[in-house]
Amino acid sequence: MHKITKAVFPVAGLGTRFLPATKAMPKELLPIIDKPIVQYAVEEAIAAGITDLIFITGRNKRAIGDHFDANLELEHQLAAKGKYEIRDMVRNIVPKGVNCIFIRQAEALGLGHAVLCAAPAVGREPFAVLLADDLMQGDILPTQALVEAFDINPQTTLSVAEVPEEDVSKYGIVRPKGTLPTTLVPGSSVDVAGLVEKPKTADAPSHLASFGRYVFTAEIFDLLRDLEPGAGGEIQLADAIDKLAAMGKVSAIVNPSRRYDCGSKFGYLTAIVDVVLANPEYKDRFLGLMRDRMAKIDAGA
Repeated sequence: MHKITKAVFPVAGLGTRFLPATKAMPKELLPIIDKPIVQYAVEEAIAAGITDLIFITGRNKRAIGDHFDANLELEHQLAAKGKYEIRDMVRNIVPKGVNCIFIRQAEALGLGHAVLCAAPAVGREPFAVLLADDLMQGDILPTQALVEAFDINPQTTLSVAEVPEEDVSKYGIVRPKGTLPTTLVPGSSVDVAGLVEKPKTADAPSHLASFGRYVFTAEIFDLLRDLEPGAGGEIQLADAIDKLAAMGKVSAIVNPSRRYDCGSKFGYLTAIVDVVLANPEYKDRFLGLMRDRMAKIDAGA
């Protein structure tokens, strides 16, 4: 089995929850301070040993390619002004030895279809999938955990975490084999019997949600090609995963990091706040600003 060196980034979504900001700018380029959301996902993949980044794009997504392309004019201008540190930062957004491939998804037919669009670039190798909406922070990030798990047990593997009961209808929910332990240890493995896409709360087989990070064998492409449209008339990745799970070919790793749902406005704001608080350059001033604003609120100002 090949080592995982390829990652797919489905970035063709319209980002309607962030309109009008995303009318002309891809949601994946919304910044967390000064770094776009998608760059966090790319850095996570590269840290896990990925060398081929495959972006599945759509209309109005050219700016994503521009972000990861070299910009020699900008680099020259920064060097001419003596801003070498900033120039090197811009130059190294994509390190040497890492390749970017852009594939157009001509029609939005679902996440499963977006992943299938990557088949010509992936071939028959195993690969990772990262959804940029999910921002991960921590010492161990899920893509690294998935790649390491795949090295031991080379089969489709999901990153999962427990979600509140009221949120199960928002995710693909795992049907576990047997009974789940009372406490799920980050980084521990879970045997998967099936995956149910956005079930009603009463029908959910667990509170264990699959989200934003996966590794697959090329067998997923064979299933996606023959898959009938599911919920919303789209090719659902969860349906293909469910078929693999029924064959005993899916496992899961409990997410070892902190996850922020940057596809929601509040999740995006939470990510910004926590990233600021983790930054020594801004932390103290930001805390002072918040204390000042809270004091004014308490005073009724």
